[in-house]
Amino acid sequence: MGQDQTKQQIEKGLQLYQSNQTEKALRVWMKVLEKSADLVGRFRVLGCLVTAHSEMGRYKEMLKFAVVQIDTARELEDADFLLESYLNLARSNEKLCEFHKTISYCKTCLGLPGTRASAQLGGQVSLSMGNAFLGLSLFQKALESFEKALRYAHNNDDTMLECRVCCSLGSFYAQVKDYEKALFFPCKAAELVSDYGKGWSLKYRAMSQYHMAVAYRLLGHLGSAMECCEESMKIALQHGDRPLQALCLLCFADIHRSRGDLELSQLKLHCLSEGICRSKGLQRELRAHVVRFHECVEETELYCGLCGESIGEKNSRLQALPCSHIFHLRCLQNNGTRSCPNCRRSSMKPGFV
Repeated sequence: MGQDQTKQQIEKGLQLYQSNQTEKALRVWMKVLEKSADLVGRFRVLGCLVTAHSEMGRYKEMLKFAVVQIDTARELEDADFLLESYLNLARSNEKLCEFHKTISYCKTCLGLPGTRASAQLGGQVSLSMGNAFLGLSLFQKALESFEKALRYAHNNDDTMLECRVCCSLGSFYAQVKDYEKALFFPCKAAELVSDYGKGWSLKYRAMSQYHMAVAYRLLGHLGSAMECCEESMKIALQHGDRPLQALCLLCFADIHRSRGDLELSQLKLHCLSEGICRSKGLQRELRAHVVRFHECVEETELYCGLCGESIGEKNSRLQALPCSHIFHLRCLQNNGTRSCPNCRRSSMKPGFV
């Protein structure tokens, strides 16, 4: 496969990926990796594979491709490519919660000689380092790194980076219990998405909405928290972003717990744990969560308010409305009303079901 054909196939994969045909995109990129002799093309397609596996939550695969990309960068003997590949290696370890390794790789990035990419990627290196420090609860170092990343974003007019840093600052202030700032920064991120994000991936909107949901819940604004979390979950489902789906499920459970809906929060957590155990092949733990899930259904006597059948059957998809009433998704879709069938609250926004 020649250089021009490699470029065409990489672009084809990107178009498929952007239209949510992720598995088809992965197959195209893997074919390029197998057949192309163009080192630059191979480097680029490895970057695409790293990003795709990151967004799907396949972090071990992400790390595998990042390691191959490092080897390719060394073959190219180009400092810009080396910087980019070390950054991907740092991000991979960050996702796997190997925070000490993340910091080490970030420092390697910062120690590389001046490159054309350093101005563009330096802020991303600082952001990844800040996330790692935050994971280690080294709050002062985390804040210094986030502020440095923010300066890079402003100096280079990089609004995408600024959006990501604002979301990380939201997490930072949530952990140090400054909830007003925990809300301010993701709101700033949402504002950036609204003003500049027409050509951005919807993941930026989903990310800002999730962090706003967390902050609103901590402030006790549970209605606003539910709305933001619903919006984030809707985008995560559309794009197959499983890590964000998991975070949203936990946020939903926390919101219901804050409302006093303890049985519902347990139900959602057992459902989430079941999916995680199933994906990891943990059969004993999976059985325990399945049993506990059905026990919770029986204990709470949950029934669909439309068809009257028991909620919790394995093949039935459920929908929780902002008012906390739960129905079979198929029943809501067939019902046609725009308000909750139980309490008649106007809680079903257009496109919600």
